[in-house]
Amino acid sequence: MGILGDIGHFIMVPLYYVISAVLLAWHWFFGLFLDPEGGLSWALSIIGLTLVIRAALIPLFVKQIKSSRNMQLIQPKVRELQKKYGHDRQKLAEETMKLYKDAGTNPFASCLPILLQMPIFFALFRMISQATKTDTSHGFLTVAKAHEFGDSLIFDRLPIKGTFWMDRVWAPGGGDALVMIVAAVLVLAMTATTFTTQRQLMAKNMPADALSGPYAQQQKMLLYILPVAFGLGGVAFPIGVLLYWTTSNLWTMGQQFYVIRNNPAPGTPAFKAKQDRDKAKAAKHPEKYASYEPVADTAVIEEAERRPAKRQQPSRQSRAQRKSGKPGTGSKPNQGGTK
Repeated sequence: MGILGDIGHFIMVPLYYVISAVLLAWHWFFGLFLDPEGGLSWALSIIGLTLVIRAALIPLFVKQIKSSRNMQLIQPKVRELQKKYGHDRQKLAEETMKLYKDAGTNPFASCLPILLQMPIFFALFRMISQATKTDTSHGFLTVAKAHEFGDSLIFDRLPIKGTFWMDRVWAPGGGDALVMIVAAVLVLAMTATTFTTQRQLMAKNMPADALSGPYAQQQKMLLYILPVAFGLGGVAFPIGVLLYWTTSNLWTMGQQFYVIRNNPAPGTPAFKAKQDRDKAKAAKHPEKYASYEPVADTAVIEEAERRPAKRQQPSRQSRAQRKSGKPGTGSKPNQGGTK
């Protein structure tokens, strides 16, 4: 099998058991009021599986948001390092990594949830593919259940294993046209949600300073590359897998919308919008928000703190004050005492 095959087997086998356990639990639940052998119960089970997985990844999503926000806020410092050490690439790399470490972030943290989902995605893909082609069972999915899963039809017409490029008529009265239409809709939904999620982040939750430089260029490339990659690859995925990925994207889009709206990064359009909403609430319900003070933009505060403080000039004194020698006036006290 080889070392790569052994590593893949070591990773995939536990995933088969976890995925199949969650999938069968949802299938049992939906089987209480739907046809257990029908495709609808299996399709809803895939959606339920997706929700469980995404809920489990919430801590990683929070970490991703914090890391991405820190990356945005340190972009001006990154550009300063590039100007200072542009002639020395090794020194620039060392200082940049030191800056990332001090800020508690790295440029790859935003990809972590996607990377962690890929093994789950491939495990589900193999479960559906092998269940349909060879009745192969994985994890807690028995051979009988694998056969039932693979051959199930949603609404008695749409095969859960159908793909956009399928070359067989699976259901009476249905056929390839229906499968192609549904698969195309799901692929478009998958690409549209991917694009919208990334665009939402760049348009509303990135400071103006972060919209230029290498990090911004990387984000702009991902804005177009990821939807195209998912769109091209999606035409080969079974409908069951497309259901998983589209549901996952919808979760990501909604989750990110909630975070941007309620906890935006400082110095961004979303932060300004939240300040305006808070002020409007305080004006509309003054008795409820009597002690309300708008949250200051920390980006402005940090900029003010970086500026050198103005030197306090001594106040001018009259001639009589200088002669009196009173404490606190800036002149020496009368050494001779009061006559």
